[in-house]
Amino acid sequence: MTDPAAVPDAAPWTPSPRELERRRVRRRLRVRRILIASVATLLAVLALVAAIVLSPGWERVQVTFFDPEHARESFPALVDGFWINVKMFLIAEPIILVIGLALALVRQSRSPWFVPLRAAAVLYTDVVRGIPTLLLVFLFVFGIPGLQLQGVTNDPFFWATVALVVSYSAYVGEVFRSGIEAVHPSQLASADALGLSRGQTMRYVVVPQAVRRVVPPLLNDFVSLQKDTALVASVSIFDALFSARDYANYNFNFTPYVVVALFFVAITIPLARLCDWLARRVTRREQAGAL
Repeated sequence: MTDPAAVPDAAPWTPSPRELERRRVRRRLRVRRILIASVATLLAVLALVAAIVLSPGWERVQVTFFDPEHARESFPALVDGFWINVKMFLIAEPIILVIGLALALVRQSRSPWFVPLRAAAVLYTDVVRGIPTLLLVFLFVFGIPGLQLQGVTNDPFFWATVALVVSYSAYVGEVFRSGIEAVHPSQLASADALGLSRGQTMRYVVVPQAVRRVVPPLLNDFVSLQKDTALVASVSIFDALFSARDYANYNFNFTPYVVVALFFVAITIPLARLCDWLARRVTRREQAGAL
């Protein structure tokens, strides 16, 4: 048997000349693609800017929608209003997650005792998804206080938030259900072989995998939720959009609308990029067989 101490140290690996040439070619192609993409993007942006700036009505549009003075004057009120949108989103999001997961679990249950709940969950999902969110906001904000229920608040902010929760929980419930149904049946068979009950299987095997799978579509729903908080302006809640409309009505200038749009973009773009990153991560893990 050869003595390991007598074996000389292996020489460090160095790429062959052919491999080095391949790397140089790939690097040149990558740089070329980046340059072409950058030039094409720059030309497209310049063409768009030129089309807007050189249009006959640009000066009027600039004064009406892009006036720095009106942006400064309306900014404090818009920030206060946007905080209402953010607060509504932060309150509604965790409640929607809980209700949506509960709906999905109820619809996946097989116990005969849950038949009435399953029927109610199916009816809830079908009916709510068929009603526009804006209409739900009107129904809750104006309809519930009209019942004059004792001990129930008439606060428009509360009922507008409830309307958003009711609307989005139906969609999120379907997202969770699709994630649960996407778990491979072999996982259920393995859990059954280990002696786990149906509830234990859902809790320890199915739901954790389902949640990981549906994180990207869930974030997409919450991007939409953040934008739909602006619907509450239709029921006279002083959110960012209502504040912009109030300022525009008194000053005959629409610059606050552009400022509000930038507020929403500042939140939704990072969330969208996070969705893309999570989707790529889930895809890589599935391809690697981690799930």
